[in-house]
Amino acid sequence: MSTIKVKDKEFRLFLDKDQIQEAISRVAGQINHDLDGKDPLFLSVLNGSFMFAADLMKQITIPCNISFIKLASYQGMERGDKVREVFGLSERIDNRTIVIVEDIVDSGNTMQQLLESLHTRNPKEVRIATFLHKPDALRCELKLDYIAFKVPNDFVVGYGMDYDGFGRNFGEVYTAI
Repeated sequence: MSTIKVKDKEFRLFLDKDQIQEAISRVAGQINHDLDGKDPLFLSVLNGSFMFAADLMKQITIPCNISFIKLASYQGMERGDKVREVFGLSERIDNRTIVIVEDIVDSGNTMQQLLESLHTRNPKEVRIATFLHKPDALRCELKLDYIAFKVPNDFVVGYGMDYDGFGRNFGEVYTAI
């Protein structure tokens, strides 16, 4: 579909399934190379990263674990400045290599708060893998280790990302018209 409607908004196709899978293969290859022998724990940030995490993990060939954390910072199409941790990490991460799997890094507030929280648990190292990165929206300094796509500062839905809870189910990424 070249356009979709989610609730009261129209969106146009931005990234198709082939582009997405090609980028995920590239990111998985980098991670497999960089973290071979480190037995990382992948930490998927729900809800938005579930599709990216699932497709990424299918291509990770090194020994690893995966767990999930749920954070929230959006309401409708507006990003809030306060990040709410809805449920947290139950695994021990001390002296582990952690790979945060995120759907999108824009302002960086969510990631910065998550990193602060994780570092209190003494991980060996923390790396960040994000599906989308909006460099023009970044408001803090972050080192993003693995980026599938750098994109403009537009509102997007699909491939796990939502508008007010809807639109996550699309296998492509759409941008607001």
